[in-house]
Amino acid sequence: MIIVHVVEPFAAGVAVFVKYLTETMPDDHHIIIHGERRQVMPEDKVKKTFSNPNVRFIKWRSAQRSVNLYKDFLALKELYNILKRLKNKGLLNSVHLHSSKSGLLGRIACKMLGIRNVFYTPNGAPFLSGKTFLSRYFYRQVEKFASRLGGKVVCCSPSELNAYQQLGINATCISNGIKLENKTKPDGIRKNEKFRIITTGRIIAQKNPVLFNSIATYFNEFDQFEFIWAGDGEDRQILTAKNILVTGWLHQNEIKRLVSDSNIYLSTALYEGLSFGVLEALTLNKPVLLSHCVGNIDVVKNGINGDLFKTQTEAIVKIIQYHNNRDMLNVMGDFSKSICETEFNVKNNFSIYRQLYANSVDILPVRKWAFA
Repeated sequence: MIIVHVVEPFAAGVAVFVKYLTETMPDDHHIIIHGERRQVMPEDKVKKTFSNPNVRFIKWRSAQRSVNLYKDFLALKELYNILKRLKNKGLLNSVHLHSSKSGLLGRIACKMLGIRNVFYTPNGAPFLSGKTFLSRYFYRQVEKFASRLGGKVVCCSPSELNAYQQLGINATCISNGIKLENKTKPDGIRKNEKFRIITTGRIIAQKNPVLFNSIATYFNEFDQFEFIWAGDGEDRQILTAKNILVTGWLHQNEIKRLVSDSNIYLSTALYEGLSFGVLEALTLNKPVLLSHCVGNIDVVKNGINGDLFKTQTEAIVKIIQYHNNRDMLNVMGDFSKSICETEFNVKNNFSIYRQLYANSVDILPVRKWAFA
């Protein structure tokens, strides 16, 4: 079977999502039509993370993040031509669209080409991202319009599924998962060093760096606390508190080391699909302190492996409680790992995607694995 993935934001969590999909289906072929977010990670570096020989790449040159009718028309035209060529060559059994821009343009192109076996994973509901009522209304209407074009919406967390159902869009859910490695348990919570609070990923509005900075600023005069943002992004200048270290983009192994050496993982996101950064923290036995939002609420068992917060004050109080009761963090970290093993194992969760692909219509015999 050949699955064609359409990915405009070919970086960060979406790239990890697609990578895990290809690794859990090693006996199938995957063609990735991708854009590029060079400011996050150049495409050549992203491609190097895909080690399996069952993956091929096609550059979607005109794809871009911002809304621009002319450029989006060019991107639609290019995507249409790529999908048409793959369909005519028998190199397309199912199409999986990742994130909102790919979801809209991909469903239009597939509708025009008569491709019915289409799936769309938002990885973060776009209609939750608007800064104003009008922008949120606009994104809701776009999602409703796109849903009428066909394709199955597959959300990556139960709370994201609920958001789509409340919008009146029929959807299903397959929770994100992460690779569980057989590692020894990290050393106990550090008692003679600074109390480290870490987050990872892009520094963008969706991650709410304003709130992260405000929380850190409260602890400016307390030398025993330090905050780390392992990542980079367009809103880096917001992180002005003197106790915040912004690392820039690091190799994944270095990010894991920083998380492993931290006391708690903090997310201030406004909304998520289901964050791979949070799931990574769970696998590393970290308690998680997460904003009460779509995606995050599916990960935390309050008081067991961490806590949810709705306000800056709630987050600050929890950090102080964690600092004053460090011994309990070991127990909470153990629960984090256990919850990840039972609920967010990528092998268990992502195997369901293959069942969806295999049960879709228009399954064609696999032709020669080539593009020419």
